[in-house]
Amino acid sequence: MKLPPRDAAAYFRKPDPAKTGLLIFGQDAMRVAQRRQEVIAALVGPEGEAEMRLARIPASDLRKDPAMLLDAVKAQGFFPGPRVAFVEDATDGLAKTIEAALQDWKDGDAQVIVTAGQLTAKSALRKLFEAHPNTYSVGIYDEPPSRDEVEAALSHAGLTQVGREAMDAILALSRTLDPGDFRQTIEKLGLYKRGDATDLTIDDITACAPQSTEADLDDVLSVVAEARVQEIGPVLKRIYAQGVNPVGLCIGATRHFRTLHLVASDPGGPSAGIGRMRPPIFGPRRDAIVRQASNWGRDRLEQALMLLTDTDLQLRSSSRTPQHALVERALIRLAMMARRS
Repeated sequence: MKLPPRDAAAYFRKPDPAKTGLLIFGQDAMRVAQRRQEVIAALVGPEGEAEMRLARIPASDLRKDPAMLLDAVKAQGFFPGPRVAFVEDATDGLAKTIEAALQDWKDGDAQVIVTAGQLTAKSALRKLFEAHPNTYSVGIYDEPPSRDEVEAALSHAGLTQVGREAMDAILALSRTLDPGDFRQTIEKLGLYKRGDATDLTIDDITACAPQSTEADLDDVLSVVAEARVQEIGPVLKRIYAQGVNPVGLCIGATRHFRTLHLVASDPGGPSAGIGRMRPPIFGPRRDAIVRQASNWGRDRLEQALMLLTDTDLQLRSSSRTPQHALVERALIRLAMMARRS
């Protein structure tokens, strides 16, 4: 049977131990693995593997020895409780082998959990699990987690005091981070707030969220947008040392000033404009963007964008262009424009 996406998250958290099997497939191996880990942990518990109630069978091994799966399904261990026979990275070539195990399955046997990559609607594996009356087939797609899934992850990490602004920031992170990075961030937040009964705040999230060169890029652009000309040279040296090239810096500057322009152009003013940004912007960066957009104004931001466009064209027009000097000169000109406010 097909498991509808709206029901999948709840099923992964609390799977039916009486089912014969479950197929989880999708293009993103990380997302598939995360769901597989969740459902197996819910079936066998934290000690399932140590108690030998979990049999892991790589697809390559099953091709060499097709009897491995049925043996794992029928095997009886020393410890009571549900058992799982897990087949990893299966393909349609194993459909008949898995079908034989499903047909011979009886109550009390190990549940068959199978993971696979992207499968078409005509896939033999999908047809097998979708046609069987006591198995489920679930496709995992490249979509951010739902609010219910995010709330469940927060609850599992012990984070129950989450205000509206902090929740909005967490939801924004869930749409920008890979599933594994997002899960690690939530776990890190749980440890960070352990023993702290106060509400989760934006500062807590900022302290635990993954850092990247974008944070340093924001520092550079804030220096420029706030007319701190004397700081441009030192921050450029730092960001170039981290591997950012002049073209990437120019693209980042254009993106930043385009954001300022959108915020400054809102009929309700910058405070209203920042609220319409998607994904949402929070914390100190939100305050900085509102302040910069207010100081610059729409007209001068349009001039800044024209300057950055011309600089980008020069950078791409010739390999002999002194790129570092060209970008530094453009940033200094922008900072001087900001001083004329």
